[in-house]
Amino acid sequence: MTTVTRLRLRIEGIVQGVGFRPFVSGLAREYGVSGHVGNDAEGVFAEIEGDRATLDGFLADLERRAPALAVVERVRAEPAAPTAERGFRIVPSPPATARFALISPDMATCEECLAETLAPAGRRSGYPFTNCTDCGPRFSIVADVPYDRHNTTMAVFEMCEACAGEYADADDRRFHAQPVCCPECGPSLRFTGPDGVPVDGEPLQTAVEWLRDGRILAIKGLGGYHLAVLADDEKAVRTLRDRKHREDKPFALMAPDLVWARRLVRLEPVGERVLAGTRRPILLAPRLPGAGVADAVAPGSRELGVMLPYTPLHHLLARRLARPFVLTSGNVSDEPIVCRDDDALKRLSQIADGFLAHDRPIQVRTDDSVVRVFRGREQLVRRSRGYVPAPLTTAQPFPRPVLACGAELKNTFCVAKGNRAFVSHHIGDLKNYETLRSFTEGIAHFRRLFDVTPRLVAHDLHPEYLSTKYALELTDVDVVAVQHHHAHIASCLADNGASGPVIGVAFDGLGFGTDATLWGGELLIADLVEFRRAGHLEPVPMPGGETAVREPWRMAAAYLLAAYGDPPELDLARRHQARWDAVVSLARKGVNAPLTSSAGRLFDAVSAILGVRDVARYEGQAAIELEQRVAPGERDAYPMTVAEGDPLILRSRDLVRGVVDDLLADVPVDRIAARFHNGLARAVVTATGVLRERTGLGTVALSGGVFQNLTLLERVVEGLEGDGFHVLVHSRVPCNDGGISLGQAVVAAARDRSADSR
Repeated sequence: MTTVTRLRLRIEGIVQGVGFRPFVSGLAREYGVSGHVGNDAEGVFAEIEGDRATLDGFLADLERRAPALAVVERVRAEPAAPTAERGFRIVPSPPATARFALISPDMATCEECLAETLAPAGRRSGYPFTNCTDCGPRFSIVADVPYDRHNTTMAVFEMCEACAGEYADADDRRFHAQPVCCPECGPSLRFTGPDGVPVDGEPLQTAVEWLRDGRILAIKGLGGYHLAVLADDEKAVRTLRDRKHREDKPFALMAPDLVWARRLVRLEPVGERVLAGTRRPILLAPRLPGAGVADAVAPGSRELGVMLPYTPLHHLLARRLARPFVLTSGNVSDEPIVCRDDDALKRLSQIADGFLAHDRPIQVRTDDSVVRVFRGREQLVRRSRGYVPAPLTTAQPFPRPVLACGAELKNTFCVAKGNRAFVSHHIGDLKNYETLRSFTEGIAHFRRLFDVTPRLVAHDLHPEYLSTKYALELTDVDVVAVQHHHAHIASCLADNGASGPVIGVAFDGLGFGTDATLWGGELLIADLVEFRRAGHLEPVPMPGGETAVREPWRMAAAYLLAAYGDPPELDLARRHQARWDAVVSLARKGVNAPLTSSAGRLFDAVSAILGVRDVARYEGQAAIELEQRVAPGERDAYPMTVAEGDPLILRSRDLVRGVVDDLLADVPVDRIAARFHNGLARAVVTATGVLRERTGLGTVALSGGVFQNLTLLERVVEGLEGDGFHVLVHSRVPCNDGGISLGQAVVAAARDRSADSR
């Protein structure tokens, strides 16, 4: 006689909002087991009953055949008393007690839903909000857990009979799909003028006609509003720049499909997979000659940022337009992306001529993610829609729940407990009030979703960062200060599942050092607990303080002073003749000129010396444009002394002299730019070699926003690997300040463990 066994299951991972309960139900019917499955605030629970061999097969397939969007981290099974229950049911979610469910990121429209939407006939033909258990909105609509319709912004839309039938049909791909809807019962499009008054006509067709007429539209997407114009309309793109106050920073494009994307940029196989995958980020890739986009889309850039449609609305719009269009964040420069309808009319009415919107509320504003490909591997530049809130699993558990507050620019925060770190979506520059509000609201939302009550709060050393001030105002927590560049290296370690010690190279714009000067060109000996400053670029003054960040010519003056004593006569000095002597005097006297070892400021200086960029209109512009000028085949390098001592000093003045000598000798700027990059890379390799001799360490971690420069990154990695080093670079979180919060979190946890072990 066969023995009947009953098991109580707890399934952990991303298992809500991905069709997991319907999958379990279908698998149970396939295996002929009885029981039930449901969502709760911890994930998915189930009970299954049958003979042991059948249950073993069921459990194996539970993980092996899980839905595409699911991530099964662990299945716990414990014996339960058999009940002779018949059939298998999906049961209602119980009231929340303990709370720790993982929510899926928003995912791009699947092929089945796209086919339905584009079909000439059918219930969802031409419907802009078609979705199922395999695709559609998730994180952007979730207000609370468990992931049930009443806890999402879809709660205001009552299912019609047909949708309710699909929702209840275990054989339907919309079985228990929480955002299920159709034209009868779901969200609807509307088209209005900037005054909010509806415009006659079918909304989507009106949008197409207005775009073809050269007008600017605000389009409500998954995580916020975008601003759109046709990508080949030079006048419209320039008008958008003027109204948005975004003079030079490149705009992203949406291509109708992969065929179109291949006409715009050079794509590697991994790039194509990223573009066409379920996450649909913006991909930065080399632009092709004759791409046919307006010069104003990405002025002076060899790259274009391209994405493919990721909602039915985007697909419908792209099909009708049949050409690429600009799709940039709906905001005035330096403000967060607009996500509320009333706010959109208020903030965007001076930019957009018309509004293509809908009535599904957005719970969490979420920018598009940005990626690039390095050595056949995806690298995140901005981690947001499509990636968040998926956790990063850490090698060691967090002893206590952690909140890490991140940096001031490109802010993200991180909440963590167990073995999971939840790095937030891109928040932005906290100096903007709306962004700061998004930061505080976001922390509250993540704490609620993932049931994290922080006991340990990590923050940057900089006393004026608003994220630091927020951390220090919290009560009943232990506060941990983490130096900026240590957090960068720790972030790279966590990204790679490593703990150190390593030689860390942290090159970025600025970070507050332990000596109260501004660091940014650092070589550290670091693990997750502590670090030692083992080397750095030689410090120079920043004449005018933060003004020098916006005006790179000031940094050029400081570096020329350091290199020559009396700066040589260059076009740069003539271009800024009215203020040149005063700025040189500031640098010479050290008045309103804090010292910095920043690699970012060195790039700024060289960019200005070469006449590439004197005044920056967006963060990192001078350095970005300098990289764009690099001659790819140039292998010569300027010498850069690595001065022995502790710490090592990398003599930036040597590079500057090399740049100036070639400039005065009329060497082409592209060759000078390349030799500068090559010289800095070789100096990094030399310095790490010295540190290996001193420490015996053979692994180097590279982090900081300067390593978004693929030319420098390639040269440094190539040199280090050629010298026998194992090199760690970022992939899952950005190397820029968007990864700082993860680094802060793992440092705080490591120190917590270290304190407990003493």
